[in-house]
Formats: sequence, C-alpha cells, structure tokens
Amino acid sequence: MHLPEEGYLLRIFIGESDRHDGKLLYEWLVLQAREHQLAGATVLRGIMGFGANTRVIHTFKIERLSEDMPIVVEIVDTKEKLEAFIEIIDGHIQAGLVTLEKAQIRFYKADKK
Repeated sequence: MHLPEEGYLLRIFIGESDRHDGKLLYEWLVLQAREHQLAGATVLRGIMGFGANTRVIHTFKIERLSEDMPIVVEIVDTKEKLEAFIEIIDGHIQAGLVTLEKAQIRFYKADKK
C-alpha cells in the first residue's frame, strides 16, 4: 500500500471499558479499520485522564488498579478514507472524542519477507 506524503491522523478517544455488541470498543474499531483497508491502527492506553462524561480523574495507581482508563485509537491514512471511516463508526461510539488532523507521512514500509 502506498500513502501520499500528505496524510491525515484520526484519533479516537474512548474509555477502556466501552463496548460495542459485547466486544471492547477499541478492539471493534481496530477490526473495522482493517476490514475497511486502512493503512493501520494503534491502540494506546493512557495513564491518566478525564472526559466529557465525568470530571473524575481516572489514573493508574497501585492501590487502585486501573478503572476505565483512557484509550486512544490512532489511524493514519488519506483524508477521504478516514472521513468515510468516521461516517461508519459515528453511530457506534456512545461517548468519546474524534479528531482529524493533517500528518506528514515520511515513509510507510512493510517488511519484505
């Protein structure tokens, strides 16, 4: 797959315990990204944060093992493909934040094995 030098970065901010049809939402999002042939997806787990649903700070502490930590799903591809993907997932995310920003793609390589 070839990506143009000017791509876009889609970030989806959700909670770790968010679900879609019984499956963890971040897993469902990654599977949807692969099914729709996007370049790739990465899930990042935050160590601290809060959001629109609660002003309570969620944090990773030894005495209180993670409770609904923040999750960020990042996907880089073309603007057109990401806009289409946002339309697909919009109705399936009950709470969260989605951002789309320009990203300069320096290279996108697959192992030549």
